[in-house]
Amino acid sequence: MTNCKTLDELDTTLANWQAGNIEVAALCQQWRRQRALLAALPPRYEAVMEDVLGRIEASSLFTDESCSFSAADLRAALHAWIAKARSLLSPASSA
Repeated sequence: MTNCKTLDELDTTLANWQAGNIEVAALCQQWRRQRALLAALPPRYEAVMEDVLGRIEASSLFTDESCSFSAADLRAALHAWIAKARSLLSPASSA
């Protein structure tokens, strides 16, 4: 599978989580098992991804927005991660 297709799948997984169609555990599992994608990115991408996923897992203990975690901000962080990874991996960025 190409990295762009993997990013599309992560985007779909994120949308499914946002819509309430999957649980946090499924979201995190899907993201963490993308070893080939992570290997194609600089190491900081995995570190950032793990930080955000860890906060999502911790926030799942709360039913509402808490003062420490904003579900909307965490979703936005993952959307930004996808956008930056896509930009880095796109053929146009290497030209």
